[in-house]
Amino acid sequence: MLQLICLPCALLIRQTLLKQKSKKPLLLLLRLLLLLLLLLPLPLPLPLPLPLPLPLPLPLPLPLPLLLPLPLPLPVLLLLLLLIVLLLLPLLLPLPLPLPLPLLLLLIVLLLLLLLPLLLLLLLLLLLLLLIRLLIRYCYCYFYCYFYCYC
Repeated sequence: MLQLICLPCALLIRQTLLKQKSKKPLLLLLRLLLLLLLLLPLPLPLPLPLPLPLPLPLPLPLPLPLLLPLPLPLPVLLLLLLLIVLLLLPLLLPLPLPLPLPLLLLLIVLLLLLLLPLLLLLLLLLLLLLLIRLLIRYCYCYFYCYFYCYC
């Protein structure tokens, strides 16, 4: 799955780098940022579980539910699609370059405004998943100690 997504991105990066010369470094930077945006919906690996402080004599099997990556909401996907079309449009239609400074600054600010909330949301989701895993581990250890030490 990862190869099916990354291969078109790598080909697009290669095609962009071959077409671009040193005349258009800012447009190239915007396109490369866009290609990084394409990789955001990929599932991230979960953090490694923390080791237990003491080995338990009789470990109880506790199947943890598989945490599936949350799909992006529809408005975010539509916004990403619109951004892809807007940034890849100059490949098809040549724009007068260098772009005027206000337009270039507007594009950079728009890209940053789109990326920052998405990255903050992703960070919040990862922290929430970590908190849930730690809470499950704590409850498991607490009940294990309660039943085997006090009974």
